[in-house]
Amino acid sequence: MEGKLVAAYPRPMPVEHPSTSSAGNQLEAASSSYLRSARHQPVHWHAWSEAAFARAQSENKPILLDIGAVWCHWCHVMDRESYEDPEISRIINDHFVAVKVDRDERPDVDTRYQAAVSAISGQGGWPLTAFLTPDGRPYFGGTYFPRDDRYGRPGFGRVLLTMAQVWRERRDEALESAASVMSAIEHNESFSSRGGDLTLALTDKITASAVAQFDARNGGFGSQPKFPHPAILDLLLEAALNRGNAEARQAFTVTLEQMARGGVYDQLAGGFHRYSVDERWVVPHFEKMLYDNTELLRNYVHGYQSFVRIDFRKTAEEIIAWLDAVLTDRERGGFYASQDADINLDDDGDYFTWTLDEARAVLDADELSVASLYWDIGELGDMHHNPAKNVLHRKFTVEEVANQCSKSAGEVRRLIESAQAKMLAARARRPTPFIDRTLYTGWNAMAVTAYLEAARVLRAESPRAFALQTLNRILAEAWNGAESLQHVIAYGESDSETPAAKVSGTLDDYAMTVHACVDGWIASGEMRFYEAAVKLADAMIAKFYDRTAGAFFDTAIGPGDLTLGALSARRKPLQDSPTPAGNPTAAAALLRLEALSGREEYREIAEDTLESFAGIVEHFGLYAGSYGLALERLLLYPVQVVAVGDTPEADQFETLAMARFAVNKTVLRMTPEQLTGGRLPEALAETVLRAPRPEGKRAWALVCRGQTCMPPITDAEALLQALG
Repeated sequence: MEGKLVAAYPRPMPVEHPSTSSAGNQLEAASSSYLRSARHQPVHWHAWSEAAFARAQSENKPILLDIGAVWCHWCHVMDRESYEDPEISRIINDHFVAVKVDRDERPDVDTRYQAAVSAISGQGGWPLTAFLTPDGRPYFGGTYFPRDDRYGRPGFGRVLLTMAQVWRERRDEALESAASVMSAIEHNESFSSRGGDLTLALTDKITASAVAQFDARNGGFGSQPKFPHPAILDLLLEAALNRGNAEARQAFTVTLEQMARGGVYDQLAGGFHRYSVDERWVVPHFEKMLYDNTELLRNYVHGYQSFVRIDFRKTAEEIIAWLDAVLTDRERGGFYASQDADINLDDDGDYFTWTLDEARAVLDADELSVASLYWDIGELGDMHHNPAKNVLHRKFTVEEVANQCSKSAGEVRRLIESAQAKMLAARARRPTPFIDRTLYTGWNAMAVTAYLEAARVLRAESPRAFALQTLNRILAEAWNGAESLQHVIAYGESDSETPAAKVSGTLDDYAMTVHACVDGWIASGEMRFYEAAVKLADAMIAKFYDRTAGAFFDTAIGPGDLTLGALSARRKPLQDSPTPAGNPTAAAALLRLEALSGREEYREIAEDTLESFAGIVEHFGLYAGSYGLALERLLLYPVQVVAVGDTPEADQFETLAMARFAVNKTVLRMTPEQLTGGRLPEALAETVLRAPRPEGKRAWALVCRGQTCMPPITDAEALLQALG
């Protein structure tokens, strides 16, 4: 695939990013935090825009494309080494048009060029560095390039000069390579295959693939690096509870236990870092992402819901507490995107890590004796850049620490709590890693769903109220009420007087917001949320659904939407990487709406979408969790449990109905008045409103499967039997 062009140049190892040129750096008016961080650089950066491509074509210059993120450590390294270097910048400005892209702001651009660089070098990641023809087709690429030749890798200056020379003197080879790479992108992103049958056997194959990769000792899947894979964890839980799969149950519970004990979890403040570089979950990449924490919150809530594990509940509550404190706009509603790993390039997670001397400085002797054992704080730590730095992780249980310290378990818990409070207060006085306060629509929708689920299961009002406030903000600021949803609700610190450019919503944004609106209706009973879900679903179908070949594209189909570079490659997302994939998420959203509205078209499109990938999805294993959950929703009868009343008995019915996670179960809480004169979704009204009302009772429960409801249930034991 690489041909003579790539073979003639030593292939670089992946690490970081490049850019484009113009008459000066053009990022002053950018809204993205990542782009704004490069405003001072001598590279003549452009944002991704028609102007950048027009300039490249008018000057017949290749494009240097850098894709990164504000939370990406190696992106910052490449910035300092290369893009802030006068000599490197001069080479870029002389020979290229430099374009910088924020992968969070433009996931559509990122996914396509990731596929391109993977086709060229076999590797991807951030920063992503690609060399494009003036019309945006990639002919060479990699990830991080050091400034100078190092560790057997070519220096970035040499790469730049070689790629400029290739464009000038070997253009035919560059164009041939670009054509080949574009074909690879289109093939790589076209997973459609209708060869399989839509049966539960298919979800069992996906589950078995995950179980086969399960690390029984450390939890998680495979070896290092280790990522959480929240969707596959929920699919394993579904298999454990509803098909008695003991191996799936072990994989789910052990993984949740070990992640929460590890350094990948912030032991002081709560919340998960992005992933672990080792198989034991000890040393993470320290950035914290909204989407990881919302999806892992759901895993721990579902674990508590199903097994009544207090440790799972505690982790869920700590995730919420961290999100509330760090990643939320408490005044207006909304969840921020991420927290960076580092303060600067000379540290590596120093904000989160501790030397023994640092712990000794804030703890008394008893606290230190317990904390050093519990969190494994020693003279020799875990970090390569500073071996004295320890990543806090729970090496021993409270009971094991108590035995070693000759103290009671209660005394150890008290000392751990006081040590945690003191260390957290001391950490708060350190310089704090940057928080990207951009509000992304899809990620906020995921957070709304997670908070509303947590609120129901944990019986907590604050997450419910904040989730509904955030949902209102999404609908007010990102949705025009008819057919258009934006990818960004609001940017963070932009001080530009230029209005932020509108970024069109992707399939993910629409699908996740449909889910959030359905969950908002369930939580509040407000029909406007249900009505918004229907409008969003209709717009999603109109904009993204391929009525000819089936399934959904990730970007809108309309004229003029696909004009720049690799965006011409059509993509139907199937893999969870790392957020839930667009097609199964959209299918699941439509199935939820079909159960409420009775609109058969929703089910037909969902089934067609899942069928489009049935012949190939089993090969995606860990990355097919969302597909497996959507398929379960399609194949199993929807179960709706309605707890009626405002008495303690109705509270008990709701609690019993919520016990045990099931993807096809919806639990509703209604008043008797709603059942007599309230507005309900069409199909729900057809079943629930026709159910008889027990005489003389102030609380009862209805259990409906499909379009059939059982007689009203008025005692807890009967409800348990009805739920099976």
